[in-house]
Amino acid sequence: MKAESVISCKNIQKKYGNFELNIDSIDFPKGFATALIGENGAGKTTLLEMIAGIKQIHNGDITYFGNYTEKDRENNPYVKEHIGYTGTDKHYFLPHWTLKQTKEIQSVLFDNFDGEKYDRILDELAVTNDSSSDKAKKVSDLSDGNRIKLMLAGVLARDTKLLLMDEPASPLDPLMREKLCSMLREYIASSEDNDKSVIFSTHNISDMENVTDYAIIIENGTVVEQGFVEELKEKYVYVRGEKKDEDAAKHILYDLTSNAYGFEGLCLSENIDKLAGMDIETTIPTLSQLSVGIMRAYTKLKSHC
Repeated sequence: MKAESVISCKNIQKKYGNFELNIDSIDFPKGFATALIGENGAGKTTLLEMIAGIKQIHNGDITYFGNYTEKDRENNPYVKEHIGYTGTDKHYFLPHWTLKQTKEIQSVLFDNFDGEKYDRILDELAVTNDSSSDKAKKVSDLSDGNRIKLMLAGVLARDTKLLLMDEPASPLDPLMREKLCSMLREYIASSEDNDKSVIFSTHNISDMENVTDYAIIIENGTVVEQGFVEELKEKYVYVRGEKKDEDAAKHILYDLTSNAYGFEGLCLSENIDKLAGMDIETTIPTLSQLSVGIMRAYTKLKSHC
């Protein structure tokens, strides 16, 4: 599937001590939800912060909405007005701000901020119940989950074309994760021109699968796989087999784990014929199985399997 790009990253390089983010090319598809997947320290947050303009010093080029540069992002109000960002920093809103002040400050910062919509979302997410005492609550009084809801309400109350979200599901309970997926789907579907996009990082792969259209898997600072999820599920097959075939299969499978009863792992579809004659079962992989299998093939963690 071919799609226009909402963000393009070319020849991105940034070093931190012994770690280096090195991205040859990523084109984030416009009109879809893209998941950045990888281990802690893989480079997901660094990349998102570069795109958001939080980390500005790096080599390479980032292009926004087809033709805007990073310089435009800082100097052209159109770019910033149409990007919403939520991070993991607890001080995204200053801790001493009240909920009323978060609304007032965002109204000043963003021309496209809808204060009434902000209040409705906070009420819908059970952060407030429209009482004056709730409006007087300080950010520091909120749980981690409610701080995330506060950030979500802020970006969803604006008329944006792109949401950048760093681990939005991490502090949320399962019910709220499902609600988050629904809200992101509604956000993308709310545009008649198919010009609203979401880019988010996640550790909760299975929880976020039903909102993920495109996946980018990062390991050790580089992109090791990317593509539309349905196409990746055609590229790979999930295999389970008997213990007696494990030694032969491990040279063919992309990644393999085993126990006393057998083995399982990811196999490139083009290599499945090489398993002919073995007692195996094949299934379409879930996004979680895809991601973990590919991450395991590239990880620096030592296996004990």
